[in-house]
Amino acid sequence: MSQSIEDTLREIPVPSLPDDESATEPTDDIVSAGLVGEITVEDETAHIPLAFGAPYSPAETELAAAVREAVEAAGYEPSLSVVIDDDTPAADDDAPIVIAVSSGKGGVGKSTIAANLAAGIADRGARVGLFDTDVYGPNIPRMLGVQGEPVRADQNQQIVPVEAHGMKLMSVGFLVDEDLPVVWRGSMVDQTLTELWHEVNWGPLEYLVVDLPPGTGDAQLTMLQQMPVLGSVVVTTPQDVALDNARKGVRLFDDHEAEVVGIVENMSAFVCPNCGENHEVFRAGGGSQLAKEFDLPVLSRIPLDPAIGEAGEVGEPIVLGDSAVGEIFAELAGDVMDHVGQRRRQSHAAENTDEPAATDK
Repeated sequence: MSQSIEDTLREIPVPSLPDDESATEPTDDIVSAGLVGEITVEDETAHIPLAFGAPYSPAETELAAAVREAVEAAGYEPSLSVVIDDDTPAADDDAPIVIAVSSGKGGVGKSTIAANLAAGIADRGARVGLFDTDVYGPNIPRMLGVQGEPVRADQNQQIVPVEAHGMKLMSVGFLVDEDLPVVWRGSMVDQTLTELWHEVNWGPLEYLVVDLPPGTGDAQLTMLQQMPVLGSVVVTTPQDVALDNARKGVRLFDDHEAEVVGIVENMSAFVCPNCGENHEVFRAGGGSQLAKEFDLPVLSRIPLDPAIGEAGEVGEPIVLGDSAVGEIFAELAGDVMDHVGQRRRQSHAAENTDEPAATDK
C-alpha cells in the first residue's frame, strides 16, 4: 500500500522559486528528491514524513496541500509530519530560523524592511521574534508602536521580550533613553549585544529576524559570531553610492554560514498617487546590477511610497494593511521563507543522498 502512495507522490514536482531562472521547470519529484520519508499505513491512514524546512512558507504550504490531495485521491486519510535532517544552523530542533537583515550603510530603509519582513512572516501564522541590534539607531520600537515600553525580567532573571503585532520584540531602544544619543565604544556595544542575545527569553520561535546595524564593523561581526544565522537579506537603494557599500555588506557574510538569500532594492521608484506612473528618483537598476555581480536574486523592489513612512510613524507595519505596497512586502516575506525552505530541503537531500547541496540562485 505504501508503494502505491509513493508512486502517487512521484507525480508531485519539487517547487522552484520564481526568481530561479535556471529552473523554469521542476525536474525532480518530491520522492526522488528525498523529501518523503518512510510511509506507513495504519487503519487507512497514511503517515507521511516530509522534509520541510520553512514553517508556513507559501511553497511548502502549497506542497503539503498537493500531498494531501494526492493521498486522498489514492483512497487514504493523510497524516503529515515534518522530519528534516539538514546541516544548516536551523537543524537544532530548539533553534529558530535566524534571518539577518543588513545594509552596507545607513539610511537605506533597512529597519523598515526588517520590521515588515518579520510582521509579514508572523502574519502567515509563524511564531516570530524581531531582534533590533541597531545600537545607534534603534528605530524598531517606534515603527511597531511600542517605544517607551518597560522591559521586565522573568523568575530566572531573563529578559522578557515586548510583544506587538503577533511578534516578540527586543531592542536596545528599550534599554536606553530615546532622547539621548548612545555614546558607546566598540567593546561596550559588543558586550551589550552579546548579553542581550544570551539573556532574552524568546520562548519557542520558528523565525527570528535580526535587524543588524548598518556597516561592516565590530557590531556586525559580534552578532554573526554569536547567532546561528541561516540566511541574510541585503538592503540597498539604486544609486551607486549605496551599491558601493552594499557590496561590502554582501561580502561580510562570505566567512560565515549566513549565506545571502538575496537583494532588496528599496526606494526603487516613486509611484505617483495621482497618475499611478513610476518615476525613478534615483538611478535605476542598481539592485539588479548588484544581484548579477554576486549571482543572487532580487527578492523585491520596494517603491518610494510615503505610506510606508506614515505606517512606521504610527507603529503599524504597512505589510499588515490592505494596499498595493503592503502586498509587495507580503510577497517579500513569502519569498524569503521559500528561499529558506529550499536551502534546508537541499541540505537534507545532500545529507541523505551523499550529494553536494545545490546553491540557491
